[in-house]
Amino acid sequence: MRKQARGGSRRSLPAMFCRIFGTLMLIILVLFCLPLTVPRMLGWHIYTVVSGSMEPSIPTGSLLYIRQAQPQDMAEGDVIAYYGGTGSGAVITHRVVENRVVMGEFIIKGDANQAADINPVRYANFIGEVAHIIPEAGKAAAFFTSPGGKKLAACLVAAAVLLHVLASL
Repeated sequence: MRKQARGGSRRSLPAMFCRIFGTLMLIILVLFCLPLTVPRMLGWHIYTVVSGSMEPSIPTGSLLYIRQAQPQDMAEGDVIAYYGGTGSGAVITHRVVENRVVMGEFIIKGDANQAADINPVRYANFIGEVAHIIPEAGKAAAFFTSPGGKKLAACLVAAAVLLHVLASL
């Protein structure tokens, strides 16, 4: 009988556990990051809903995927994203009540609001059309894009690498 060389086909149970657990940690982390990175690489915008103006159709905490579109192509009933005002970084999503193409503006309304917004939205503030909504996913996205979430992701990667190093010893 021949002795198996170190690192041969026979593995110890702890080493196998470390390797599998480390790999699972990396896979889970990648699966959490894909919905936040791939759409951006394809030119989409991603936002988290922070107010209830579009409830119940778009709940607070939802993750929104916004695709680029031509403002003149938006029709009554479409949900659009736009900047709240000139120089404002606030992004708002409301439903189009009327598209005034000649004037280059929208009349919009939040589903939870009784009446249309007082001020029209200029085409210059238009970001795009809401294409996909994932309820509650915005809370996780907000965490993973925060400084604490990024530190946690880095720690998970380091722990997974450490587990793989331990498994190879």
